Amino acid sequence: MNGRFPIALHILTLLDLAAGELLSSDYIAGSVNINPVLIRKELSSLRNYGLVQSKEGKTGGYSLAKPAKEITLADVYLSVKQSPLLGVAKNTPNPNCPVGKKVNEQLEYLYEDADKAIVSHLKKQTLAEFGKKFK
Repeated sequence: MNGRFPIALHILTLLDLAAGELLSSDYIAGSVNINPVLIRKELSSLRNYGLVQSKEGKTGGYSLAKPAKEITLADVYLSVKQSPLLGVAKNTPNPNCPVGKKVNEQLEYLYEDADKAIVSHLKKQTLAEFGKKFK
């Protein structure tokens, strides 16, 4: 995967600890220690997934769209997941090879199983529970 999961989890944990106070993208970027443009992009994605809400204007900012106890770490994972956790080969296997003609199909099963295991594990912890580690 990429670095989106830890960034999204960092953002959401900050918003949880803010207890409803609106946080600016600049403030969040300072905590995550990355460019505010990248934070705004991630916040937009989290908003589209229903985890974050925003208020425009000078006194605006970001907050959680629902209580942290209703957000699981699986929700965070699924909001940022772009490709299989184990990666994707960039080549096309030889269809005349006994392995090459079936390897992608078998890898798909493996990817699905790994993804299900991760989601199942992450569903067991809420953002509220994760956030308690920082209080």
